Amino acid sequence: MSTKHQGLTEAQSVLKDVIRNRGLLICVGSGGVGKTTTAASIGIQAAIEGRRVCVVTIDPARRLANSLGLEALGNDERQIPLSKFTEFGVEPKGTLHAMMLDTQTTFNELIRDVSPDDETRERILKNRVYMHLSDTLSASHDYMASEKLYDLHNSGRYDLVVLDTPPMKNAIDFLEASGRLSRFLDDRIVGWFLKPHEGERRFGLSLLQAPGALVYKLLGNVFGSDFLDEIAEFFLAFKDLLAGFKDRADAVSALLRDPALTKFVIVCTPQSTSMEEARYFHRQLEERRMPGGYFIVNCVGRYGSCKRDPETNHYLVESDRAFMRTELTDHASPKKIRTFTQRLEAHFDRSVAMARDDEHAIAGLRGFAGSRAVVATIPRMPEDIYDFDGLLAIDRHLFGDLELTA
Repeated sequence: MSTKHQGLTEAQSVLKDVIRNRGLLICVGSGGVGKTTTAASIGIQAAIEGRRVCVVTIDPARRLANSLGLEALGNDERQIPLSKFTEFGVEPKGTLHAMMLDTQTTFNELIRDVSPDDETRERILKNRVYMHLSDTLSASHDYMASEKLYDLHNSGRYDLVVLDTPPMKNAIDFLEASGRLSRFLDDRIVGWFLKPHEGERRFGLSLLQAPGALVYKLLGNVFGSDFLDEIAEFFLAFKDLLAGFKDRADAVSALLRDPALTKFVIVCTPQSTSMEEARYFHRQLEERRMPGGYFIVNCVGRYGSCKRDPETNHYLVESDRAFMRTELTDHASPKKIRTFTQRLEAHFDRSVAMARDDEHAIAGLRGFAGSRAVVATIPRMPEDIYDFDGLLAIDRHLFGDLELTA
């Protein structure tokens, strides 16, 4: 149950409670909606509030590193220096770390974690079949993201882990990622490859028995018997890891479903396609009983600060009206001034119309998600967010005014 904070909107109050009381916050949504900057902004606020925070991104453009004042991020967590906060008049009570997921390294670390002994671990890591499989699975960012999330949470180094998930063509990819490998390495599949010589170290063509005889004959003709030996060796080694993979998959799944620890935040824009994807993801979370119900709508048009000019019957914001009355008086031609003002007024009329469309879209999202869902909004910024100051500007919309140092 959220505690209402004085002077904050419901959305700001709920998000404050999340960063103060949860251990995992997962930003989900389609590409290009601002997940990376949203995750970074949330991490900054949590550090200001006194939590030990790690923000994890999979963003190939490395915008998170640039926004936090770092040249680059890697698979090791890097602490954001205190001077980055104090430069903008903010004194954090906690710490902020950031990292960019290295999927290949994460997969190798997973093998080390679930291997029962050093010998089994080395047999797998040096196996050519594993190398090919790891190349394939390491490209699956959603699977590796769920594994890294689990590791960081259980490391004890952080109070809150904020994950910027990869863009997903299918929203359920991340939600089902934790059990993907354990399903692939199901007992029946492994048994099919190993039967009936599970106790032997070399199998080769001795595996050419029904029901896999034809398959193995074809593989042997193409790749040779050494290839069959390596397949058998791979599955023999992995058989010892099955219990570890299944236990880990169950633990990750339980973690993602624990409302006391985890919160999914759906990030979207008011555009119709993004809104539809947000609805779809919300339905998927509800079906899987995962703790969602919080939306952040980014790049929302605003016209509340605009006023209608009684002379032209167009909307103009005060600053631009003042600009037209002062700066444009320096122009030599009144005709040019009139043309410019007409174009500017037309631009604001279009902006107001777009802002109204955004309001209708957000109202539709609230109606779809129900009264228990919370919708926060971030206005369309004048420029792309590319620095720490811009992240703090997002914080002011998500959490209210910041407490600045002297």
